[in-house]
Amino acid sequence: MRIAIIGAGPAGIAAGRELLRQGFSEFTIFDALDAAGGTWRLHSYPGLACDVWAHSYSFSYAPNPDWSASFVGFAEIQAYLADCATRFGLDGHMQFNTRITAARYREPGCWALESTSGPLGEFDILINAMGNQHTPLFPDVEGRDSFNGDSWHATRWNHDVDLKGKRVVVVGSAASAVQIVPEIAEDTGHLTVLQRSANWIMPRGSKAYTAGQRWRFRHFPARIKLTRWVQRLMMGQVEYAVTIGHKRMGQFEGMVKKFINRTIDDPKLRKALLPKTRYGCKRGLVSDGFYPALNRDNVELVAEGLAKVTPTGIVTSSGREIDADVIVYCTGYRILDYDRIDVIGKDGQNLGKVMGDEPRSHKGISVPGFPNYFFAVGPNGLVLNVSYFVTAERNVETIVGLLSELRNVGKRSVEVKREEFERYNETMDGKYAQFTWGAPGCDSYYTNESGHASFLFGGNFKQYQQLHGEVGLQEYDVV
Repeated sequence: MRIAIIGAGPAGIAAGRELLRQGFSEFTIFDALDAAGGTWRLHSYPGLACDVWAHSYSFSYAPNPDWSASFVGFAEIQAYLADCATRFGLDGHMQFNTRITAARYREPGCWALESTSGPLGEFDILINAMGNQHTPLFPDVEGRDSFNGDSWHATRWNHDVDLKGKRVVVVGSAASAVQIVPEIAEDTGHLTVLQRSANWIMPRGSKAYTAGQRWRFRHFPARIKLTRWVQRLMMGQVEYAVTIGHKRMGQFEGMVKKFINRTIDDPKLRKALLPKTRYGCKRGLVSDGFYPALNRDNVELVAEGLAKVTPTGIVTSSGREIDADVIVYCTGYRILDYDRIDVIGKDGQNLGKVMGDEPRSHKGISVPGFPNYFFAVGPNGLVLNVSYFVTAERNVETIVGLLSELRNVGKRSVEVKREEFERYNETMDGKYAQFTWGAPGCDSYYTNESGHASFLFGGNFKQYQQLHGEVGLQEYDVV
């Protein structure tokens, strides 16, 4: 089999390693960037770091004793991923600076790939490991292109602009904003943070590892295993904290309220920072520096949305005009944007249109009408109570296991059965409402405009593991 993997981030690297482990050698990992790392190679805004402990945000089979701290920044993660690609023997399978633009299915079972540079040939199997935090999402407001100063989305940070002494407006107060604001607050002349809705922000509690600690991690690997076990136990509490009616939700909210009261000086500001939604409806955040940064004299939190952009600044939803030299949009991504490339399956079906307003998949990895096409982490294929690496490793193990079965029976094409797909998603639809992120009335990127919760798996990793353990060719049409 000739196999193509799109994306050289964690999921793409995991897929390549699993292919080699199960005896597949004819594969290429394509990436639009110049090195492995995915989102950690693409993004570079100030303060960018992972909000999962470093020892857990790692491949299970490639622990890293040399993490500099309990939480680490993007450059360290990218270096780790590039090193893993080399250690796994994937360098010869990588093709960088290659942006895939289209994939077209051809009977009786292959995919023709196209890039910005032209055709790339035909492949028997296509694994989409492109990730889901890539395409910047800007607010749809009047005048955004009229601003006379510098402006950009956080995902494409302009490092050529010096913010020292300037009036800066940060639009948004979620994941990227809570990392950026503490980093730039000291340099700016005045920093305005526009908050449409407050978020639950836990203290990160980041601690640097000493040389002695790293030495012990290196020479006593059991320490890393124990550290990961404890961290996984703690991450497991998130499942309960987002389950409607569970006492853990109130406990998590109580910890954030105490954190706000402990770090925010102004009572009015404390009130503005209290979320109106329950914990887990929106992504839970961690930061040691965001709340303290709001206490600075040159920083102001404006608890309003953006209504308009003018040549000289912005207008808030209440009509307040704020002058600015720089506008930074921390307004997130287009999640599950399967129209980023043209994927044309059987009978001319376009994946972007098939997914439409309600992206669905079979157990996070496949969809009817697209034979030999797999998601490394597809709709509802991400489990909230474990690290991203854990889910990605499980998904690609299942995918490559299917390919091994296909090879063993001497067949060419595999496509998930429509009835299996429908049965699975019908079962899943009944599970989302038990969680805050899937409950009716929750407005976040976990759900789309139709109200469908298409992002997370409706359960815990133990349940997800069991479902994947049942996957086999019996769930697929084999040709």
